[in-house]
Amino acid sequence: MDLSFFVNSFLLGVGLAMDAFSVSVANAIHEPEMKSGRMALIAGCFAFFQTGMPLLGWLCVRLLSELFHVFLKFVPWIAFVLLLYLGIKMLIDGLRSRGEETETKPLTIGALLLQGVATSIDAVSTGFVIAEYSTVSALTASLIIGAVTFVLCYLGLRFGKAVGTRFSHKATIVGGVILIAIGIEILLKSLLSSVV
Repeated sequence: MDLSFFVNSFLLGVGLAMDAFSVSVANAIHEPEMKSGRMALIAGCFAFFQTGMPLLGWLCVRLLSELFHVFLKFVPWIAFVLLLYLGIKMLIDGLRSRGEETETKPLTIGALLLQGVATSIDAVSTGFVIAEYSTVSALTASLIIGAVTFVLCYLGLRFGKAVGTRFSHKATIVGGVILIAIGIEILLKSLLSSVV
């Protein structure tokens, strides 16, 4: 492992964490009174999945590469459906309570886990990028990806909290739109890359 390994792992982490960062912003907009400990928990959940998914991909490439290729085409669709579901649910909740001063519901553990899977499932394909790595190198790269994700998601939550406090009456609607947009972006990227 040389300097380029660490730089590449860091940059890979930044690229993979962008969806989780955006969802973190949406979560904090939706819940502007979020405390630091809760932010760390949410960022930790995203980091956990972003650490585990590349390792899962690496393991699949090592053990089941042919079967894994078949699964890859469904990854963007799974992320799209999960984010669309969560986004529509937030949008409906926001529209129902429009004009009313209602207390926003905190993110449930089930919704957080769905977000963690949805935003990190594309990281499974990183297993192809790190397929030639040794076990120690694959684990190190995945831990770097997870650490980068944690930091970016925590910063996203801080930013979303600041924005959410200013726009709390529309926070749920904005958060829902952001989740739907991320889901559509993941799907479109996949469809466009398969056409090219």
